[in-house]
Amino acid sequence: MAGTYFANAQSTAFKPFKVDLATGYAIPSGKGSKGGVVLSLEPKYAINNNITLGLRMEAAITARGYVTANGEEMEGDVKASGSYLATGDYYFNTNKFRPFAGLGVGIYSLASASVDMIDEESAVVEAGTKFGAAPRVGFELGHFRTAVEYNVVGKTGDINNNYLSIKLGFFFGGGRIKEASK
Repeated sequence: MAGTYFANAQSTAFKPFKVDLATGYAIPSGKGSKGGVVLSLEPKYAINNNITLGLRMEAAITARGYVTANGEEMEGDVKASGSYLATGDYYFNTNKFRPFAGLGVGIYSLASASVDMIDEESAVVEAGTKFGAAPRVGFELGHFRTAVEYNVVGKTGDINNNYLSIKLGFFFGGGRIKEASK
């Protein structure tokens, strides 16, 4: 045999498995946006020093409201979404401060409740499942992580399900591999 070569399908500078935990602020799209909370869990595998693949599981609860100038008419809704996205992140370097850009695609399970007291008194509850995507940017410093994501989900009826999230968190595992002692 002339030679045998093995492909290395994991990171050589970082431990290959890690789990991100994050919480943050969710900002819904549309008129009267008020905000909400987001919680996420994301196990990942580093296929090399710059690319990780993962599965993001996230829950977001957001509220929106609008009151007319006379203060007597109101419109609002509360949304909850759970998402399951296949993710990929590209890290621009292997330093301690690691900026990244990434994308997630997958399924969003949605539920919303709306109240409309402007045209007529009505309450609507809707639920559904939609395909969506979440482009993101951020950085890691040590085991801490921050990211900004825009979740593109579309509408369910008259309710816009898109939201921006600003997250802070940390991860278990991962981290730099220590060189063997000589």
